[in-house]
Amino acid sequence: MIVQAQHKKFTADQYYQMAESGILTQRDRVELIEGEIIQMAAIGKNHAVCVDRLNELFVLAFSSQALIRVQNPVRLSNYSEPEPDFAILRLRQDFYLNGHPQPEDVFAVVEVSDSSIDYDRGVKAPLYASEGIQELWIIDLNVLAVEVYRLPSSQGYQQVQTFQRGESVAFQAFPNVSFQVEQLLIPILGNHA
Repeated sequence: MIVQAQHKKFTADQYYQMAESGILTQRDRVELIEGEIIQMAAIGKNHAVCVDRLNELFVLAFSSQALIRVQNPVRLSNYSEPEPDFAILRLRQDFYLNGHPQPEDVFAVVEVSDSSIDYDRGVKAPLYASEGIQELWIIDLNVLAVEVYRLPSSQGYQQVQTFQRGESVAFQAFPNVSFQVEQLLIPILGNHA
């Protein structure tokens, strides 16, 4: 007789109850993805430097138009609360005090990827698309490129473009603010010149 293991899906409320009771702590570096508690990859030097660089650029570019949320939760559903490297959000006076942002609050999310590239493409991108996140950028530190995902559907993003050095890219919600790929990766480029 073959016995199949059953997986328990956790809700966001149960996830937070585990944190409140001390089962999960900030040191655990986890996120809730489709009811599963997923261990996030360690943040390496290039990843950290890129996040700091992008934070500076995005805050300067969008400070009066959007809230830039760094490595904090976005509530996609009752079973998914990822922590993207960036969420470009609608401005709110309460800074989302009354609840994490939801898909309708999000202009775009950005994931900085090196060792997590397959996970970001294969798990997070389809999840973001199925929950209606309008735009996803994956900054691929392995090849120094920016992948832009648009037109979300239940089958994934219908439009994917890759931008290389020498090209510029803009969020669809802010078409008048563009960034050169090099501008997004300046500190990292020194290691790959």
